[in-house]
Amino acid sequence: MKVITVSVLGLLLSLGFASQAFAHTTVEVEPYKIEIGWGLEPPIVGIRNDIVFKITEPGEVPGQYTGVSNAFRNLEATALFGGVSKKIDIDSDPRIGYYFSPIIPTKTGTYTMDLKGEINGVPINVQIPVEDVESTAVLDFPPTSGSSNQDVTSLKNAISSLQRDVSTLNDGSENDGGAAYDFAIFGLSIAAAAIILAIIALIKRK
Repeated sequence: MKVITVSVLGLLLSLGFASQAFAHTTVEVEPYKIEIGWGLEPPIVGIRNDIVFKITEPGEVPGQYTGVSNAFRNLEATALFGGVSKKIDIDSDPRIGYYFSPIIPTKTGTYTMDLKGEINGVPINVQIPVEDVESTAVLDFPPTSGSSNQDVTSLKNAISSLQRDVSTLNDGSENDGGAAYDFAIFGLSIAAAAIILAIIALIKRK
C-alpha cells in the first residue's frame, strides 16, 4: 500500500513539473539550449516570483544535455515590458545549469527576457517571451468582480428606465402641465439623484 501511495505521489509531482515546464520557452543557440519561464505559474501581478533559466549543452551521450556552469559570467539579462527595461541580477541555483532572478511583476501582460553577451565564446543575442502575467482574479476567492458587474448592470437598467420615463413625460400627449406632472418630475429627480449617489458609492468602493 505504501509503495502504491508513493508511486501516486511521484506521478502527481511529475505531472506538476511537466505542466510547469510546458509553459517555458526554449530557444537554441548552437550548441546551447536556453529555457526561460516563471518559477511559479501562472504568474500573478503583485506576487513575488522568479524568472528561471535553464542553460544546457550536449553531453557525452548523444541526445542528452548537461547543465552549463557560470553561464552568466559574460551574459547579461534584461527584462522588457512595453517600452520599459531593467537589467536583472542572476542567482545560481544549486543545480548545475539552473539560474533564477527574483521579481515582482507589477503589471499584467507579456514580459520578455533579452539576453546579450556570450557563453564560452559563443555570441548570444536573443529575446525570449515568457508566459503572460495575469491579474489576481485567477486566484481570487470568493470572486470580487461579480458583485461589481451586477451593480453596473443594475445602474444601467435604472438609467435606461429613467430615460424612458422622462421621454414619456415630455410627450405632449401626456403632459397636461398640472400638479400630477410636477409631482412626477419631482419623483424622477429623486430617482436620478439616487442613481448618481449609487454611481459615486460604486466608484469609491473600487
